[in-house]
Amino acid sequence: MQLDILTPESKIYSGNVLGIQMPGTDGSFEVFDKHASLIASLGKGKLKILIDKSTTQSYEITSGFVEVLNNKTSVLLESAKLMGK
Repeated sequence: MQLDILTPESKIYSGNVLGIQMPGTDGSFEVFDKHASLIASLGKGKLKILIDKSTTQSYEITSGFVEVLNNKTSVLLESAKLMGK
């Protein structure tokens, strides 16, 4: 699945991933390869990218939106800070 994460300042991630875990405004949820189309609002919390079976990358986010369409996920965030491992 193609994933693009953008903030007003820059594109913070772009690449193929296995999945992504996000803090929705009504609770956390996950999106994986070939997920059904959706648009959802995101709240404050941890966004976790599952790059491959053994690699993850996490960001602390404030708020934003996600769109999943045709196996491409676009995440638009107000702000995001890379979390240490």
